[in-house]
Amino acid sequence: MSATVQAKGVGAGFGQRALFTGVDLVVAPGDVVGLVGPNGAGKSTLLHILAGLRAPDDGAVSVSPPHARLGLLAQEIERVPGETVRDHLARRTGVAPAQDAMDAAADGLATGAPGADDAYGDALETWLALGGADLDARLGTVADDLGLTVDLDLPMTALSGGEAARVGLAALLLSRFDLYLLDEPTNDLDAHGLDLLERFVHEAEAPVVVVSHDREFLSRTVTTVVEIDRSLQRVLVYGGSYDAYLEERSVTRRRAREAYEEYEARRDALQARARMQRAWMAKGVRNARRKATDNDKFIKHFRGQTSEKQAAKARQSERALERLETVDEPRKEWQLQMSIAAAPRSGAVVAVARGAVVDRGDFRLGPVDVQLDWQDRVAVTGPNGAGKSTLLAMLLGRVAPTSGTAERGSGVLVGEVDQARAAFEGDAPLGRAFADQVPDWPTADVRTLLAKFGLGVHHVERPAGSLSPGERTRAALALLQARGVNLLVLDEPTNHLDLPAIEQLEQALESFDGTILLVTHDRRMLETVRLTRRWHVEAGQVTEVPAD
Repeated sequence: MSATVQAKGVGAGFGQRALFTGVDLVVAPGDVVGLVGPNGAGKSTLLHILAGLRAPDDGAVSVSPPHARLGLLAQEIERVPGETVRDHLARRTGVAPAQDAMDAAADGLATGAPGADDAYGDALETWLALGGADLDARLGTVADDLGLTVDLDLPMTALSGGEAARVGLAALLLSRFDLYLLDEPTNDLDAHGLDLLERFVHEAEAPVVVVSHDREFLSRTVTTVVEIDRSLQRVLVYGGSYDAYLEERSVTRRRAREAYEEYEARRDALQARARMQRAWMAKGVRNARRKATDNDKFIKHFRGQTSEKQAAKARQSERALERLETVDEPRKEWQLQMSIAAAPRSGAVVAVARGAVVDRGDFRLGPVDVQLDWQDRVAVTGPNGAGKSTLLAMLLGRVAPTSGTAERGSGVLVGEVDQARAAFEGDAPLGRAFADQVPDWPTADVRTLLAKFGLGVHHVERPAGSLSPGERTRAALALLQARGVNLLVLDEPTNHLDLPAIEQLEQALESFDGTILLVTHDRRMLETVRLTRRWHVEAGQVTEVPAD
């Protein structure tokens, strides 16, 4: 079964701040709706409203049929203590709650509770529709397709980030909802995972609403784009592909700016003309009074008539000003303006590994023979779990090789954005956690820089670990502007960043003249960023492939 969700005049806010108003949207079978906008615009809030998990502040949401099963897959995978991978999948697919409802109804049948027959029938129907009858059988097939080799009875808290991402994708592939609401499903997925996700979206019989900052994924999947546009202070719906949306949005914003500038010029001209006409009128009256002894009645009449004409013209200009239709100025949205502080150059050899092997439990990286030279711009690619992060840790000196050698060159100053954003995970306030990384900086300068990255007073006092993933990533990027570096190491930097910030990061990388190690699955970024080399890591082996 498929569902239709309709929003009419929906609005929502956070505290005293309005996020969006007047959302009119229909999501029907066959639709793949991309929901875009800057971080903090309210995309996740709108998903929760459409899912029925939050009531809108204004307007209403209706679902047809009313008993349709809506599946919301949240941005960050919730790792419940003690919950196994198998239990997590049952919960995320809705099968576990349906099983609980069926068990409760069965208890009611046993005790002869009124209405227990109907309750059990409804619960059984839901459990079957969600795929409870063959979940275990399908789980093995999906796990094989994903390369998910972890023990399904392991606790979720024991999984790596890449493994948890594959479990999240498995939950989606196993689910049988009537409408899907996906919040950043592409985060942490490798190329194979992205292919499976795209195939799922294309083949889904149910409509899909997806929040994503992966430009290539949006380009390949969506049929409609809904943008929460804070610059125009409204929600806009664009029919067509993501690339068509980009073009239409550019035209819309240009026309909005041109319309305001035309209105502003017309308004200023009418105001200036009215002022001038009033001044001429006043000057005419003064002249008439000064020459009141003149006995020529014709001249007196002419002067008075001239003043009256100027007054009439001034009133005419003022009426035209009143009739002028007001055009609101498009709000100048905050935009990240990023640069990377460059340190003096390092030595000619930045890092080198010779026959280096790293053993981590059952996993082995190597032997690795690579050399990173000054001003190399290297993309490190490969599937999740292949050893990319281990390779970076070895080259940076954080992990010693089991055998062979790995050394960093002289004069290397590292700036790093790691997958976990580790510097901003604890309970310390963001301001203090940031200041610890730049101990010579005055507090005022720390706050000023964080504000430039959209992290204001209400962010700096909060525990760093309580911030959203996107906010923690912006803090990590701010460190690159605070400290001079000549080796830039970026491990999945676009995860949780919004589209404008990703574009700013790409521009900053273009102007950075040091050495770059970039790990990313963002296909557009790999096409956009200028590269000199590419290392592909798979099954613990590192090979050099053409950069293009």
